[in-house]
Amino acid sequence: MIDSHAHIQGKEYAGETAAVIERARVAGVEQIIAVGGAGDMSSNSEAVALADSFVNIYATVGMHPHDAKDVGPDELQKLKDLALHPKVIAVGETGLDYYYNHSPREVQRRVFTQFIHMARATELPIVVHERDAASDGAELLRSEGEGQLRGVIHCFTGNYEAARAYLDLGFCISFTGIITFKSAGALRDVARRVPLERMLVETDSPYLTPVPHRGKRNEPAFVRLVAETIAAVKGLTFEEVACTTTRNARRLFGI
Repeated sequence: MIDSHAHIQGKEYAGETAAVIERARVAGVEQIIAVGGAGDMSSNSEAVALADSFVNIYATVGMHPHDAKDVGPDELQKLKDLALHPKVIAVGETGLDYYYNHSPREVQRRVFTQFIHMARATELPIVVHERDAASDGAELLRSEGEGQLRGVIHCFTGNYEAARAYLDLGFCISFTGIITFKSAGALRDVARRVPLERMLVETDSPYLTPVPHRGKRNEPAFVRLVAETIAAVKGLTFEEVACTTTRNARRLFGI
């Protein structure tokens, strides 16, 4: 398996990172993508440093839409420079979050557009965070990507119509531990309809810990529970889901 989206470079794992990576390995997680951009700029350099330290870790660089208001020319240039590192395999996370609106929506759209352009310029895929903004998210990916963009909608929680719009753009859809929650029946129905060949699995560690570990800090070893739930929903074996989502991640990110 590959945990395609985790924030294990964060302070939540201070002093434990090697142990967390080893537990993931024992659970069958061969590679982990440490995603930058959650919280502040330092999460990006920390993700790259972690990828430098472990052969099975890769990194992405970007800024979460919550913090789009803090992204100016200097920050963009620093991220462009980091994106040249050989173990940086995507731009992101970036996108739109109209649920919290921690940054003004017009600022979110402007910064998301800048990251779309960065992904095109670097020829890297893009990791998209989108919440309650499916129409604007798909439209910006379509208009600014101009058919030259590939990527993943991470932590997908929308309806099938939103998923279909992203699939039509050639994007993958990634599911987290949310899919294991009792209240997530509608999301499991979406997962049933999304082709396995377009799916990724992730933990979004340290957040969104799957059942039966809810209430605890999440970690990449638990991505197995996401894959097991998808297998149950789609009437497949765990091995089918693990192998196919791993192949999908490797193809998308070039790892």
